[in-house]
Order: sequence, then C-alpha cells, then structure tokens
Amino acid sequence: MTIYFIQAAIYLFAAVICVPLAKRLGLGSVLGYLIAGLIIGPVTGLVGDETSTIQHFAEFGVVMMLFVVGLELSPKALWNMKGRLIGLGGLQISLTTLIITLLGMALNFPWQPSLVVGLIFSLSSTAIVMQSFAEKSLNKTDGGQAAFSILLSQDIAVIPMLAAIPLLAIPLYFGIPEAATLTSEHANLSLVEHLSGWQYAGAIVCAITLIIVVGHYISKPLFTWVANTGLREIYTATALLLIISIAALMSLVGLSPALGAFLAGVVLANSEFRHELESNIQPFKGLLLGLFFITVGAGISFSVVSDNFGLISSLTLAVIAIKAGVLLTLAVIFKIKKSDGWLLTLSLAQAGEFGFVVLSFSSQSQALPLEWEAILSPVITLSMFLTPLLFIFYDKVITKQYATSQQTRAADAIDKKGQVVIAGIGRFGQVINRLLMANGFDTTVIDQSTTMIERVKKVGIHAYFGDATNTSLLHTAGLDEASLFVIAIDDKEHVLQLVKHVKQFHPHVPMVARAYDRGHAYDLENAGADHVFIESYFTALEMSKTSLQVLGLDESKAEKAKNLYHQTELQHHQNLLKASIAANKETRMVNNYIELFISLEKEMRQAMKEQLHDK
Repeated sequence: MTIYFIQAAIYLFAAVICVPLAKRLGLGSVLGYLIAGLIIGPVTGLVGDETSTIQHFAEFGVVMMLFVVGLELSPKALWNMKGRLIGLGGLQISLTTLIITLLGMALNFPWQPSLVVGLIFSLSSTAIVMQSFAEKSLNKTDGGQAAFSILLSQDIAVIPMLAAIPLLAIPLYFGIPEAATLTSEHANLSLVEHLSGWQYAGAIVCAITLIIVVGHYISKPLFTWVANTGLREIYTATALLLIISIAALMSLVGLSPALGAFLAGVVLANSEFRHELESNIQPFKGLLLGLFFITVGAGISFSVVSDNFGLISSLTLAVIAIKAGVLLTLAVIFKIKKSDGWLLTLSLAQAGEFGFVVLSFSSQSQALPLEWEAILSPVITLSMFLTPLLFIFYDKVITKQYATSQQTRAADAIDKKGQVVIAGIGRFGQVINRLLMANGFDTTVIDQSTTMIERVKKVGIHAYFGDATNTSLLHTAGLDEASLFVIAIDDKEHVLQLVKHVKQFHPHVPMVARAYDRGHAYDLENAGADHVFIESYFTALEMSKTSLQVLGLDESKAEKAKNLYHQTELQHHQNLLKASIAANKETRMVNNYIELFISLEKEMRQAMKEQLHDK
C-alpha cells in the first residue's frame, strides 16, 4: 500500500511544480504535464513499468472529456455538423492514410502493413487538442470547430479500423506462426467475439439504442431521485456511474468508450441536469487528463529513442509534415481562411492517443511486427509532445502575422454617407444599426475587424473597413455633416481615444458612446461624450425586475422598484461623476468617491424600504 502512496505523491508533486511553471512561461498546461512525466520517468527514473498500467486508467479522462463535449452539443447541432464530419473528417482520414500507404509501398513494404501504419497516423490527439482549445478559448473559432469535426470523425473511424485490421494480418511475411494468439490473461472481455457479421451489427445497434433510451427516459427520474436526497457526493457518484457504465458497455461490444460517452453527452445536452453533470465531472476529467499527459511523457524510452534517433525523429517530422500538408489543403478547399486554416493545420498535425490503441491491436492481430510497434510508439509520443509547441507557434507567430496584415490593410473607400456614423458593428452595434435603419435613418458603419465585416455582410449589413480614429476617414464618412456619431466598440481604451478625438476635431457632432462599466462611463463623459450607456446596466435592471416578480412582487411594483433604483442613481450621477474625476486626478480623493458611493447605496436601500412600507 505504501508504494501506491509514494507513486501518487510523485505524480502529483511533479504536476504541481511543472504545470504552473509552464503556464507562467506561456507554454500551456499540456506541455507542463508532458515535461513533468519526462522528468519523473526517463530523466530521473522515479516511476517505472507501472506507467503503462496507469495510462490505461488515465485514458478514462479522454472518455470524460468527450462526455463533457457532448453535453455542449444538442442532437440538432450535431446534425448540422454532418457535412464537415463526412466531408472534412472523411477526407482528412482518407488522404492521410493514402499518402502514408503509398510512401510505405514506395519503400518496398507490403501494402497491408503500410495501410495499417497510415490508419494509425491518420488519428490525432483529442485529449491534447481539446484541452488546448479550452485553455486558449479557441473552441468557437472556425478553425476550432473544423478541428473538432475532424476529431469526432476520427473517433468514429476507430471502430471500422479495429474491425478491418485483423483482415490485413500477414503473419508469414513477419515470420509469425499462424496459430499465434493472445494469452488469456491479456484478452479483453467481449460479448461479440464469436458473433457473425450481422449479429455484431445488431449488437452495436442495441448498445447505441440502449444509451439513447437511458439518456431520454431513465436519466431524468434517476437524477431527480438522487438530487432529492440532498447528498452531493451521491449525485457525483451517479454521474460517474453513468459514464463508467456506458464506457463498459461500449467496450464489451467492441466500440470506442469515448465515442459512447460522447453520444451519451449529446443525448443529455438538452437535459436540465446538464450543467450539474458538467460541474461534477470537470474535476475528475481535469485530473485524469493531466495524469494521462504525465504518463505519455513518462513512457518515452530514452534507450529506444537514442538507438533509433535518426529513424524516429525523421518519422515524427514526416508524420507532422504529411498531416499538415493534408490539413492545409483541406482548409483551402473548405474555405477555412487565414489564421483559422493555420489553427486547423497546426492543431491536428500530431498522432493521437487512440493511435496507441490501434497500434497495440495491430501487433496483437499480427498486422504489424512487434519491432515496428517499438519504433512507432515513440513516434506517436514525440509528435504529441511537439503539439504544444505548435500551439505556441500559432499564438506567437501566426496570430500576430494576421493581426499585422489586418492592421496594414488600406481603409475602404467610403462611397455612401449616412445621417448617422456608427463605429463598431459587433453584437452591440448591429442592434443599433438595425433599429436606426428600420426607422428610416441611413447609416455609415466603420469597423476594424475584417472577420466581423465579412460576417455581417452575409446578413445584408454593409460595413467599411478602417480605423474610426483616422481624421481623413471620418471626413470621408461624412461625420462633418452627420446628425449623430454612435460609438459601439468593445475596447475601453479605443472608445475613450475616439471620444477625445471627435470632441477635438468634430465638437458639433452629438456622440452616443458604449461604456464597459461605471468608471469607464465617467471617463467618457469627462472626455466629451454626450450620452453614455453602460453595456450591461439596463439588462441588469430588467433581470432585477424579473427576479422581484419571481420572488412574489407583482409587475407594477417590480417596475416601480426598478425605476426607483434608476432615478436614485440619476440624482447622484453628477456628484459621483465629479468625485470620480477628482479621484483620477488625485489619489487622496479616492476615499471621497468611495464614501459617496457608500452613501448612495444606503440611500438606495432606504428608498426601497420606504417603498415596501407603502404597499
């Protein structure tokens, strides 16, 4: 028992030291985990052969991750992805496999093992890519969505791969006896081992149907019953039971546990328990994924790598280059433009954790010799190890390159002048623009984001590219003759700079400006904006009104409370504005502003109490 405590302490200590350090250096947590495993494994030898066993356990983190990903996708959203799943994902797997197979045959290897190697390297690392996307908030980008579609296609493709690989076995070529089989102690439990083809297909349909039925009809009463107990730990245990049971079922019928967990997540995506499930699973998912990455780093064999350094390094770079070439080509074909295309290319250029599964199964099925497994395994590991570096290259080079090219683009020629000039056509500016145009006012919209301009163009909104602080551009836009200038930019400093600029060069034009918060609003008013609106203020007031209604107040009293709050703030607005300006000029005046704000809060509470007494 003591040895397990010692090993756990070693793994956790390595993670606690290396991961925060890697994050601080801008390397990302995934590379931190890999470095931690490298240090405690091949460098210091603190962990040994148990690493492979722990890795199988830690792979459950990948299963949990796909369950959480599934919770974010409704069945309708998944159906909308069918084009990319079949087209983009299918082409990536097919082209990568074809190129590697042809290269293997060109090197005088039989087509069967060449095809198996192509299938192995066509897979990418779901764990590393999705974790990195989540950390860097890249999930919602076009490149991130495309990468996720390919990863999901790969997870689905693992099923037919495992079914086809035994048919590619050529034991006589490798000098392996035909009768060679796995020893019983290494065999996996299976319910479909001796079934015919149609029976196996029926078992798969039954397993998937069972998951859907449980998700739709049994999960709600089960979780309701557990939630009524008030025992949070039992709720967590139930969530884990659900995922583990699905993983076990999928394994018993020869399918990917991760794919089953993803399907279960999609089924539960519209459940009222979705957020609670996600919050309960997240801590386990994070720890197990971290442990998985540590075991990948610890599993690198320096002796094998050093003895075959030239071959392994060449194969690793070749795999990354081939996959990058295929992905970049697909990005062009599917019109995934600019930095999103590079994100897709660099994020999926590695081999993946399911490659270990397919590789091991291939050697056991006599489709690959054991000596090939000894070489290909570190190739998979090293390519995964290099992935965080590719993300760093994307962050430091690619994004800056495209940001620079966008900044240096010449401003569009403005050939239409409206009564209103709007700076910014994001979610805030779009609402203002639509409302003004719907009431018969012509607008001239300027934005500095080419991505946003292209996006709104698809829905019939025309915007010009350019920097709204540029004097000549504002003149061309007709600001001198405009009746109003609306500033709807989501950048505190840029908005303040723009207000000051217009106040200086176009003082006669009324300005309506969007503020980030109260302090920003005071700065904008002081700079010369005529009307300032805090972006979340009125939404918060409406939410407060609704909350009061839910708590028992009728609509008229809730509306009165909302208006009272707003009127009380307006009464103190000028005093707070002056105090804020004074505080910005002199540090010693900060306390005066705070005291004034506290008095406002007290007066607000007193006014509310008086209103309640007036009921």
